[in-house]
Amino acid sequence: MLLPPLPETRWTIDRDGIVWNVAPNAAPHEDHIETSGERCSLVLTYGTGESGALIQKPHVVWPMLRIIPNDTYGNLQFAFEPDHLPTLVADGQPVSEKLKQARLDGRIHFESQASGLTIRRSWFAARTLPMAVERLTIKNEGSRPIRLALLPAKKIHTTDPAKALDGAYTVEAVPWLGEESELAPGKSREMAIYFTARSAKAKLSLPRSPGSEEERRERQVKSLDTNLALKTPDPTVDQMFRFAKIRAAESLFRTKNGLVHSPGGRSYYAAIWANDQAEYANPLFGYLGYPQAYEASETSFDWFARYMNPEFKPIPSSIIAEGTDFWNGAGDRGDMAMIAYGASSYALARGDQGKAKKLWPLIEWCLDYLERKKTTEGIIASDSDELEGRFPAGKANLNTSGLAYDALLSSASLAEDLGHPEKGKLYRERAVALRKAIEAYFGRTVEGFETYRYYEGNDVLRAWIATPLTVGITDRAEGTLDALFSPRLWTSDGLASLAGDATFWDRATLYGFRGAFATGYVDRAWSRFEAYTQRRLLGEHVPYAVEAYPEGNQRHLSAESALYVRAVTEGLFGLRPTGLKSFEVNPHLPKEWEEKGMTLSRIHIAGSVVNVKADRDGCVVSVAGRKAQRFPLGKPIHIDLSAGE
Repeated sequence: MLLPPLPETRWTIDRDGIVWNVAPNAAPHEDHIETSGERCSLVLTYGTGESGALIQKPHVVWPMLRIIPNDTYGNLQFAFEPDHLPTLVADGQPVSEKLKQARLDGRIHFESQASGLTIRRSWFAARTLPMAVERLTIKNEGSRPIRLALLPAKKIHTTDPAKALDGAYTVEAVPWLGEESELAPGKSREMAIYFTARSAKAKLSLPRSPGSEEERRERQVKSLDTNLALKTPDPTVDQMFRFAKIRAAESLFRTKNGLVHSPGGRSYYAAIWANDQAEYANPLFGYLGYPQAYEASETSFDWFARYMNPEFKPIPSSIIAEGTDFWNGAGDRGDMAMIAYGASSYALARGDQGKAKKLWPLIEWCLDYLERKKTTEGIIASDSDELEGRFPAGKANLNTSGLAYDALLSSASLAEDLGHPEKGKLYRERAVALRKAIEAYFGRTVEGFETYRYYEGNDVLRAWIATPLTVGITDRAEGTLDALFSPRLWTSDGLASLAGDATFWDRATLYGFRGAFATGYVDRAWSRFEAYTQRRLLGEHVPYAVEAYPEGNQRHLSAESALYVRAVTEGLFGLRPTGLKSFEVNPHLPKEWEEKGMTLSRIHIAGSVVNVKADRDGCVVSVAGRKAQRFPLGKPIHIDLSAGE
């Protein structure tokens, strides 16, 4: 088999981050990255222009400053043009900088040079304040004093009061310690810019120092590093995994109705979706060990639960505008399957009976809804799927039924642990019947591959044929993997959404990897996973999984990063919660890792903290407070923590 070559890289791995050293006379290059705090999100376009000139274009979103119409996109945001930015001047002249190095490590760092000066910058979104920060340290490398100043911006932006919920907003970039002073040779000076927005009626409020805000960001990143830590022989996978945790967990917004996880991308804030949050992110948050992620997951399920009703009208696909409104423009996208899937998985992983009891009515309602949507063929009908009509999905699609199947299995385990054995039995019976119906209705030969049609009448391969593999349906695993990795679907950017089409969505690719790993076909997928990881982490657009192309300019939506993490945890390690006090692991080692092995540390699952290490000699599972156990590889390892309690 001809393996895909690893893509060319611009960046290299360095300590806890990645570095781009700008070569002399290098061609111009621009990229963009998103980073978020609880009250703002920064999308920074950066790079080099002609002759290596530093490019910085900050675009800041304030999700809780609402504009009219107060809909999905009703977030105040502003692209700071030169007139709205403070100007760094040396001896009275604007400083012209050349970028020498960029570094990403959970913050965004640049090192540039200008005549006699070295300028180091850190960019980040403030942890809990409505501002982004650019922190500068400037060193005089010359032999004579230089007079430095950070001049205030020429313009402050005030919005039209008729286009906002709370009157006009004031948007400004405010210099900190920008007053002119002399910088002696060999000495350094700190400055900063705060990118702020507020009600025009409110007074400007700034933090004590940019350093204190940067320390808060560093502590957040270190907290995420501590839990669910991956160690493998491949530093590229380790670093991509680390960054994916950061992006998935930082995109949490403190709305007036609670902390919520939102995708970002200059569009999607202070809102939740059944796919991005319930299906993609919340199952990860159940075992991530990050308190704010627990809070955001539970807020999202609370918001969805408000829309339960006795008539079994569908819960909306998205709850928007800080939880005050909803969007359901694509009808039922299979949203109840997504919610039941995510809520049951989250509840089991969390291992907290009180939290599980609170989620149970929502799970039960969604499963009752799905039963009412069952067709005469036994599969689940829906109006569309998560692609919302971008591609055909028929009256019933494979993805919805696959998610419903997994939701029934997890919900059965949860029902048994909550004292509802009759419900557990019923859900398992429904799962068995649905699995048979999936095979009978969707199982087909498509373009010569023994795989699945996506909907009735579908005769062109689709990326979402991977879904059955992620939920333990392996009947057509080989044919499905043949199709996924064939030239009809596989591209240099992962899976095409539709065979022969240029469109790709990373979410489908990451489902494909997770499915291949979880079913034990690691070697079939591994070279492609390596290439994908290297392209996203070290290539031309870094360092996260992206949403899509051509739509959205490959935005760094946060839930896609959650799916990257899950490709490793639930795919390579075969991690699955099976009860409030039990879980399974089933590690699948790439051949290159068999000697040194792979370790996943501090997994917060089933009410405990767990470490899993796998190598050619087997798998060692260590649970806090208990003796480590070694198991052979090759079949699921069931760990029951209720034993001996």
